[in-house]
Amino acid sequence: MRFGRLDLNLLVALDALLTERSVSLAADRLCLSQSATSSALGRLREYFGDDLLVLKGRTMILTSRAEELIDPVRSVLEQIRTTVAIAPPFEPATADRVIRIMASDYSTEVLLAKVMADLAIEAPTIRFEIHPMHDSPIEAIERGYIDLLLTIDYAISADHPSQLLFEDDYVVVGDRENPAMAQPMTRELYFELGHVTARFGKARVPAFEDWFVRRQKQQRRIEVVAPTFLSLPGLIVGTKRVATMHRRMAEVFVRSLPLVMREIPFSIPPIRETIQWNIANNNDRALRWMVERLLAAAGECVPTQRNIVSLHTGAVIDRSEIEAEYRMNHPQR
Repeated sequence: MRFGRLDLNLLVALDALLTERSVSLAADRLCLSQSATSSALGRLREYFGDDLLVLKGRTMILTSRAEELIDPVRSVLEQIRTTVAIAPPFEPATADRVIRIMASDYSTEVLLAKVMADLAIEAPTIRFEIHPMHDSPIEAIERGYIDLLLTIDYAISADHPSQLLFEDDYVVVGDRENPAMAQPMTRELYFELGHVTARFGKARVPAFEDWFVRRQKQQRRIEVVAPTFLSLPGLIVGTKRVATMHRRMAEVFVRSLPLVMREIPFSIPPIRETIQWNIANNNDRALRWMVERLLAAAGECVPTQRNIVSLHTGAVIDRSEIEAEYRMNHPQR
């Protein structure tokens, strides 16, 4: 179909090319051959009288005209999707699709595992892929590699919709026989002990608590760096080491392992776990249903507070200041 001299089918190809900035990646997204996608780029160049994508070194970059087209093209396609295309009704019990979620093993343990169990009955034909966190979660959302991103609110993008799911704070966890755990945790003792922490991806990105504690005037002694949150408990059992752990996850492990937990002896802001999706999928009924299910499950997972010695520091933390600093140290990609 043509509108004036423009083949409207080319708008979909143009959106993919502008997003991926690569003929081969756009071809994969469009399920077309690379030669067909190259042909589409040639016709688009002819219509707009502009190269649109040009080679610079080993990568392709957008021309100024192409940059100007990104938002209008995306807006037109989204309007077509929401006003012209008629979305079929979504029935969880019979829906046949895959939902891809990027989440840490912590989020999987304290939230997703329960939801997956419930949905095995409620939506038996929906399949789920849980992707591990990596260095560029926002890029994964924007390129359509994942449908939902489950992470802390400091790490989401302001360009896409999101929903706060739950808050969690931190506790110090150690072996039940560790003499240091027989008393309330003090700041002096905390920084004297050996610690286990988790860091992720090729860049060894620190967990939030690791990043935050580094801001303290004193530095703790990291004796073991683990690749996942779930590996922390096994690395402190039978040792004099401790780990600073999410309270919800710590509650799970103190019930099944010889561990105890104590309050952190200084103020650390609680995390806010948030679910995010691409704005282009804002009207995807399956994803909206999934977000609602996660929100409902998050409200049910309220941790009990046993085996805890309370310590009130009274310090006030400016979350906006922490967020600005965190984003500066962890630029979104």
